[in-house]
Amino acid sequence: MERYVETFFQVVYVLLVVVLGGATIVENSLGTHFVETYVYGHSCFFMLCFLFFLAAAYLAIRKQVWKNIPSLLMHLSFFLVFLGSFLTYAIGERGFAHVVKGEQCAFFEDKEGERRSFPFALELDSFCVRYYPGTEAPMDYVSYLRLDGEPTVVSMNHNLVKEGYRFCQSSFDEEGQGTWLSVNHDRYGVSLVFAGYLLFAVAGLLSFFWRGGRFRQLLSHPLLRKGSFLILLILMGTPFVKAESLDEEPQRGVAVDSSGSYDKTGKVPVLSKDEALALRSMQCVYQNRIVPFNTVAIDFVKKITGKANYQGLMPEQVFGGWSYAPKVWSKEKMIKVKSAELRQLLGMTGDYCSLSDLYDEKGVYRLQTIWARELTDPHKSKLEKAISELDEKVGIIFMLQQGTLCQPLPKDGSVQPLSDMKVSAELLYNRLPLTKVLFMVNLTLGLLSFLFFHLCGVSGNRGKGRWMECAPRILPWVMILVLLVQMVGYALRWYISGRMPLNNGYETMQFLSICVMAISLLACRKYRFVLSFGFLLSGFVLLVSHLGEMNPQITPLMPVLNSPWLSIHVSMIMMSYALFAFIMLNSLWALLLMRRENHEIQVEQLTLINRILVYPATFLIGVGITLGSVWANESWGNYWGWDPKEVWALVTFLVYGAVIVFPQARIFTERRWFHIYLLLAFLTVLMTYSGVNYLLGGMHSYANQ
Repeated sequence: MERYVETFFQVVYVLLVVVLGGATIVENSLGTHFVETYVYGHSCFFMLCFLFFLAAAYLAIRKQVWKNIPSLLMHLSFFLVFLGSFLTYAIGERGFAHVVKGEQCAFFEDKEGERRSFPFALELDSFCVRYYPGTEAPMDYVSYLRLDGEPTVVSMNHNLVKEGYRFCQSSFDEEGQGTWLSVNHDRYGVSLVFAGYLLFAVAGLLSFFWRGGRFRQLLSHPLLRKGSFLILLILMGTPFVKAESLDEEPQRGVAVDSSGSYDKTGKVPVLSKDEALALRSMQCVYQNRIVPFNTVAIDFVKKITGKANYQGLMPEQVFGGWSYAPKVWSKEKMIKVKSAELRQLLGMTGDYCSLSDLYDEKGVYRLQTIWARELTDPHKSKLEKAISELDEKVGIIFMLQQGTLCQPLPKDGSVQPLSDMKVSAELLYNRLPLTKVLFMVNLTLGLLSFLFFHLCGVSGNRGKGRWMECAPRILPWVMILVLLVQMVGYALRWYISGRMPLNNGYETMQFLSICVMAISLLACRKYRFVLSFGFLLSGFVLLVSHLGEMNPQITPLMPVLNSPWLSIHVSMIMMSYALFAFIMLNSLWALLLMRRENHEIQVEQLTLINRILVYPATFLIGVGITLGSVWANESWGNYWGWDPKEVWALVTFLVYGAVIVFPQARIFTERRWFHIYLLLAFLTVLMTYSGVNYLLGGMHSYANQ
């Protein structure tokens, strides 16, 4: 009987993963309302989840999980989450309340439009939008309310909880006379789910130390060499990076004075070097942030040309040239056009065009003509994207000419300027091409170390020669140096932005690279070959971040992201991704070694390492999901919204969790299939991190920014 139930549980497990993943694809085609009604809200989906829980409970009782405290607590945690979710589904109430000045509100409307009352009255005193200093970027939305006459406040990430009702700031009337609050009445469901989250964290931590547990048994395997892992003390220091002297920068063009005059020698006019240097530290408001002018100029040059500089000129000189002599610069071929198809339609002979090339003899904007003529075919999405990117560059040039790209600081003293130290820090950050240098260094060292360990074998045979003996000892210190340099750059960005840099894809990739190298150093004392994985993976991550955004804007957080839960949630998720990446590389290495003879021990070691790493990796993504759920409850008043990003994170958790739940399944006991499974499982990580953002969208699409 037990064997049949276990088989049934495996089938339901796989079916649940398929349904969850498939639902996100269906949602992308048929819309959110469809999947909420016919998938997540359907009785068949609830029955599938109930059968999943029922089979798991039966097997837990048959296997007497109460004899293993961590396992018992883990099962209880899932029971509480399931029970709490059921109560939320069955008796939870959700909707929106519109509170208007001068009127008492004692009801809210649910999703079906029905009015539901709550046992107190709300009244709006005032509503305001708080902005980042000197900008029009919202920092917070604040509703000053009265609850039964008593003053209270509701804002983003600061909710009002009263008698089981949770009110969150959702929207507001344009004239500021009314505010919209999301209402969630789910006292018991939320409490049980969060209790389950806490129990999950406790059970997971205990499982790493419980002597009779599976994890400790794997650690005591004879294939693991004796000795402790390397403990890193992360020290912050200052890199000795020498930038090129400004006086040595080559000049091209003609110097112009501050009045904008220039001599007509046929060259493009630029600011003099002294004027450019004077502008470099001047503060202005750009992209809703106070920055030195150098940041604006660098962004402008990179967005227009696709390079860090143009013809050896300082960015301030190029920016000033466009400001003072736009007619001359409009004939300069400096606008990068990536699309070969678009270049052909424009009749270009190279990769660059001028602004004047984008207008015909009659002054008609050629991109608009191409858009109308060529985009009748729905399959021209790549051309549409290329036209949009080029049109954006043209728009940036016009914003510069109209004076809207950046604005000077107000002279009335209403905005506090940056300190000299912060300006110097941002200027230093702008000049250090750390990402570009580090990805080249890491990829080079990764390839060389991979070849080294491939030739010498992973068994410790270093061959002959002094270099063969010294290389494994030198590589960890090289990685420590690279890690420290990147951490200094990351800390510098942290100091400049005033927050932990985890707000966009560029910043999360930087953090992921740090995690990868740190994990490599922790494991390299026992297994030297992981250093090559660390260098390669970190290098590829930095390469992608460099190609996508060489020096992205450090913008203020949107109000919903201005939460202390954000940093720890993303940190846990990124660390789990780093471990999953190592598991994938280990499996790839093991599959390659299986094709060769006399590598039985090495394959066994790699298999054992992956069996061990699956535990902390799965635990970290589980904790990351629970923390994200807590954050969602604080921000939107709902701990789970079936957003595609949430769903795929859950799919990843289930896919890797299967290794822990079904350790005796044939696919996990046979080494080759075990590594093939882990190799393919990494596709769920890629889908969760990148695929959802670019293919499916959802509430987490700001991760692209």
